[in-house]
Amino acid sequence: MTDTAADPTVLDVVSALDRRYPRAWAESWDRVGLVLGDFEHPVRRVLCVVDCVPETVEQALAVRADLIVAHHPLLLKPVSSIAPDTYKGRIIHRLIRNDVALYSAHTNADVANPGVSDALAARLGLRDLRPLVPATGAAEGAGRGLGRIGELAEPMDLAAFTRFAATRLPTTAAGVRAAGDPSRVLRTVAVCGGAGDAFLAAATRAGVDAYLCADLRHHPASEHLAEDGPALLDVAHWATERPWLDDVAAWLRDESGAEAIVSDLDTDPWTVHAREDPEKKEPLP
Repeated sequence: MTDTAADPTVLDVVSALDRRYPRAWAESWDRVGLVLGDFEHPVRRVLCVVDCVPETVEQALAVRADLIVAHHPLLLKPVSSIAPDTYKGRIIHRLIRNDVALYSAHTNADVANPGVSDALAARLGLRDLRPLVPATGAAEGAGRGLGRIGELAEPMDLAAFTRFAATRLPTTAAGVRAAGDPSRVLRTVAVCGGAGDAFLAAATRAGVDAYLCADLRHHPASEHLAEDGPALLDVAHWATERPWLDDVAAWLRDESGAEAIVSDLDTDPWTVHAREDPEKKEPLP
């Protein structure tokens, strides 16, 4: 560990993150950047998380992190109080009392190149990546935008790819489910880290064979398939964004010299998944 005088400060690390994920790239409704923290406080250790929740805050304190870099903003929606008897207030007070800064890179990290969907695509072995929805105003060849489209190393059918995705993505109770003909052969796949049903039409226009994202809803998925859209794979939200943490942590180590730790705490809210075995189902009386 370096001496305190040589350690980067919160301001140093935040400035570097802002250069990699400019706040101007975020959606107008988003809230990104530094949430709290002393600019002059030294940063020896960073914890990278998808969600800043009580469990990941306690993990940050346990590993003695000076900064949490989170994907999802803690204060996305306005609050009128951060009193310690409120959910977000408790988190904020806990962080301030322990000199732990908090930074968020959300939709600005989604559109970055490399960004959240690049890390997801890499987990699935996709090649020759391009944006699913190119960023408006991005320079030619910048590769910025939402989602990614890539080629599979070898064609496989939907059933096989669903099993493959389950082995390559972080394990959650939700697992991976697919919609479409299980025997459909896939060659090109679109992915989107996080909620992705807003881009179903974009996946259809792109002519991909399958589209993988999180938080697909019944009616949009059903109507999409009825219109002969690409096969669909639905994955837990946390699992689609967790791969990005490895990338940002590796970059932070190189860029700042601080130790960067990735949180593997599954913060997906769904914790139980049961499926009845029809062979063991008892007949009703």
